[in-house]
Amino acid sequence: MRFAVEEINNSSTLLPGLSLGYEIFDVCYLTNIIQPLFYFLSDDQSRVEVKRDYSDSKTRVVAVIGPDAPSTAVTAAYLLSQFLVPQITYSATTEALSSPKTFPVAFRTIPSTEQQITLLLNLMKYFRWNWVIVLSSEDEYGQQNAQLLRSKIGTTYSEVSWICVAFQETIPVQKDNQQEPDGATLQRFQLIITKIKGNSAKVVIVLSTELSLLPFFREVINQNLTGLVWVASEAWATDLSIFSMHNISSIGSVFGVAVQDVPIPGLDEFRIKSPKVREAAPPMCNQECDDCLLITRRYDASIRAAGNRIDFNVYSSVYVVAHALHALLGCNETGCSKQTFYPWQLLREVGRVNFTLLNNVIQFDEKGDPPNGFEIVQWQWDIPGKPFRSVAKYKSPQEELLVYMENIIWHTENSTPPRSVCSAQCGQGQRRKVLGSSACCFICVECEAGTFLNKSDIFTCQNCPHNTWSNPGQEECFAKTVVFFSWHDPASPVLLSSAFLGLLATLGILLTFIRHHDTPVVRSAGGRLCFLMLAALATGFCSVAFYIGEPTELKCIGRRSAFGLCFSLCIACITVRSFQIICVFKVAARLPRAYDLWRKYHGQEVFVATIFALKIIIMGCNVYFYPPVPALTAVRHNPAVLLLMCSPDYRASMVLSNTLEMFLCFLCFSFAYMGKAMPKNYNEAKYVTLSMTGYFSCWATLFLVMTLCDGVMVNKVDTTVMLTNLFNICLGYFGPKCYVIFFRPERNTASFFQTAIQSYTMRQD
Repeated sequence: MRFAVEEINNSSTLLPGLSLGYEIFDVCYLTNIIQPLFYFLSDDQSRVEVKRDYSDSKTRVVAVIGPDAPSTAVTAAYLLSQFLVPQITYSATTEALSSPKTFPVAFRTIPSTEQQITLLLNLMKYFRWNWVIVLSSEDEYGQQNAQLLRSKIGTTYSEVSWICVAFQETIPVQKDNQQEPDGATLQRFQLIITKIKGNSAKVVIVLSTELSLLPFFREVINQNLTGLVWVASEAWATDLSIFSMHNISSIGSVFGVAVQDVPIPGLDEFRIKSPKVREAAPPMCNQECDDCLLITRRYDASIRAAGNRIDFNVYSSVYVVAHALHALLGCNETGCSKQTFYPWQLLREVGRVNFTLLNNVIQFDEKGDPPNGFEIVQWQWDIPGKPFRSVAKYKSPQEELLVYMENIIWHTENSTPPRSVCSAQCGQGQRRKVLGSSACCFICVECEAGTFLNKSDIFTCQNCPHNTWSNPGQEECFAKTVVFFSWHDPASPVLLSSAFLGLLATLGILLTFIRHHDTPVVRSAGGRLCFLMLAALATGFCSVAFYIGEPTELKCIGRRSAFGLCFSLCIACITVRSFQIICVFKVAARLPRAYDLWRKYHGQEVFVATIFALKIIIMGCNVYFYPPVPALTAVRHNPAVLLLMCSPDYRASMVLSNTLEMFLCFLCFSFAYMGKAMPKNYNEAKYVTLSMTGYFSCWATLFLVMTLCDGVMVNKVDTTVMLTNLFNICLGYFGPKCYVIFFRPERNTASFFQTAIQSYTMRQD
């Protein structure tokens, strides 16, 4: 401060023609603060008047620089705010001073505690130290820093880790500057050290003033506590007394949050220069003192090595007052006005200062805090002349921490950064299952299939979005594979070939029946109805194409309509043909009038038409309740696959569609059974029974497959069942007729049929 005052008084540009004077008081760290303050606020007769308004009061000083300790700085701010005397503190980081409403006079040239804690947490994150021990002194400084640290940790989140406190302890504060701790204090030190040894955390954050730490670290050295990383708060980060302790380097690596080092030209020489050889200065109070000159010269090398950190804060504080006075007094190159002013006027100018000093911008924000920030230093005992080496810089919360790894010397095993985590990081696609109350202690659990780990929530596996899936242990989902019964499937050519053969067989039967349409076998098989059945069978075999390939709305409609209509016509014709035979041989004799009406009004054609119309109505209801629109459905045995099918309610639609066919098959089976005693040429019970049994067996098989399986397999079986039912009618019903036509022509004569009818009549008589 004396150096800055002399430099300003010797300046021709700053406050020309004016000289600054000052008073210096030792506040004895904590105990002597009130008396100097009242002295500053007193008038020339050392009196402080009690007034309602101090705006016109003239005080002994116009600004106060200091004090250094947070508690005394707050006490001074309370008192000085009543008189609106500017206060500029150079080392008190307490957040209490960042309240302009409470302390309108408080400014500082050192960053606040919040910036210190923010920088400290960023250092933890950079090295991924998320499991730390916190030690704080019992005084206001330690407790306020610890409280702010806890609040910051509670809201600080990093993509790689949370920062958790393994445990927190308070360090007793030495009373009356006693060198040796008493028994209770020593026991407390030993308890803390024992807890540190028994914990897995390798990083210890110490938020304390320097007074309590000398005996504490002496006990740390005695207890042989080594290999740790100690992180110092600004209060002791560059303390030479602790740095110079015997064997202090054994405790591990020491980092600290410190004010940035700004070299001040000429200060080191000024410090050791004898007052007698300095330039003459006006004798003022206690500014000339050489009692400590010898001690200062003895520690000159260490003081120079420590750098100008707090020194620059004091230096810039004096320049703040000088620039504020320069503006208030309207100074120019030639001089300043000698007008009378009051402290509150200077206070306004202090808040407005904005100048550059040794390449550093000096100004204050709305809270009275400076823009310049802290830096991280490391204690390095192996490099002479550089005890506190800068290893990281950080100026504002918006900037990333810049770490100079090449400047760091690790006092650990293998000279590498130690790991300080409660639990190792989880692998890809693994969530954290917290153990106990600490978010840093956890076990890793792999995310299940169908879930993924979102980095925004590392404790919960999220379900994959709709129509996506993931394998176990994944951090992202992929689109599900869409499958359908494609043309490239190995089963496709087999089914198509079968359908083609069935079509050829149907066309062959049709040509045979056309050629032999007037023979008894063709007429007994149904006559004209046979051609309707064969046309339906041919259409049914062609409808196989609707079941293969990517489903479209047209294909889905074809699946619902083509086979259902064709098969219903065939079963209706066979049913009415079986009923016709019963009518001829049984109903005609007993109910001749009914039989005549049946024949007169073409009962066979009416029945078939009615069944056809009823089938169309059922199909319409099916389309209404279960629209034939391609839809994606899940596959039970493979959740990563989606089946593209014609309706999500496939089973219900199929049951509704086949209700009529099942009823007709039951009637057909019943009529065939009733006609088992008919003439052999007209007795088709065994062929019809075989066809109907095949029908029921096929559908039972299909429903069993639908219950046990899903996916493309159901489509394949469905198509196979359809072809099997068509072949049952094609071969089971028409096959025996063709056999008689080609291989037993003697049975395809009117006389043979007449003989069979006569034999049946004789048996009935």
